[in-house]
Amino acid sequence: MKQIELGQSGLNASQIALGVMRIDRKNAQEAAKTVSTAFDAGINYYDTADIYGAGKSSTIFGQALKDAGIDRNKIYIQTKIGIILKNGQINGDGLTGLRYDFSREHLLSAVDIELQRLQTDHVDFLLLHRPDTLMEPEEIADAFSQLEASGKVLHFGVSNFTPYDIELVQQAVSQRLEVNQLQFALTHANMISENIQMNIDGSPDSDTHVRTFDILTYMRLHKMTIQAWSPFQYGMFAGVFIDNPKFKELNDQLQTLADKYHSNKSAVAVAWILKHPANIQTILGSTSPEHIKQMTEVDDVHLSNQEWYDLYQAAGYKIP
Repeated sequence: MKQIELGQSGLNASQIALGVMRIDRKNAQEAAKTVSTAFDAGINYYDTADIYGAGKSSTIFGQALKDAGIDRNKIYIQTKIGIILKNGQINGDGLTGLRYDFSREHLLSAVDIELQRLQTDHVDFLLLHRPDTLMEPEEIADAFSQLEASGKVLHFGVSNFTPYDIELVQQAVSQRLEVNQLQFALTHANMISENIQMNIDGSPDSDTHVRTFDILTYMRLHKMTIQAWSPFQYGMFAGVFIDNPKFKELNDQLQTLADKYHSNKSAVAVAWILKHPANIQTILGSTSPEHIKQMTEVDDVHLSNQEWYDLYQAAGYKIP
């Protein structure tokens, strides 16, 4: 599988990463099969978060790596922290409840807990999961410096951050923020449509018009990697568009291109993301070995610019 450099980190990762959010639904044998299938397919990058499965996903994934006999030195592990769940996660102050927490104490303790769950002494990337409007950048800087000095975290990034949120953190920390994990798919391409609809009075698009604050251009200018999550979803976990009758035109176009490239619709949908020159890595959230194997066909799909725009329009977006 093709590899890309994440930001300017010098770390070369598979262009498709495996997201293990739902691996908590698997038993030990199934989890090991999922991980080994991904590894055999050339996927060397794995994404989790401390809130996935209320921590269970990281625990099961960590054990699955052991059960599958995968050499830790041959893979990269990424986790995300900073969200407190209302179902009992405690930040040392005795308080529970849904909130964000980028305090020094929480960031340090959250990493330690994740390392225990993952059965490893370090993570290759640590991301701040969602912006904490109460964040104190200096506390983040202190936590990052301690985590880097201890060897517990090698690289840093963010998730679901706007350009100015990135700037706020970056001006305080000494480490370069290399990635930003963002929802991006054929049916969630607001960061594309926002630019295309520039200077148009009342965009005719039928999408949700979520403002992206020119994050796509920002990421390119700063040579940061976008990690695209939910590449097959529409809306906020509303469902998948593959084989969905609500998206007949899009599925017809995907099938036409899948036939042309001797591939499958899912691989074509991911190839559409990867064709963009913004150095994007796709996070595959499937735990199905069959679906993971389908992703190996991405390298066989070489969309032309016209085919890329045809898919964009088939997804319901307009070109003025």
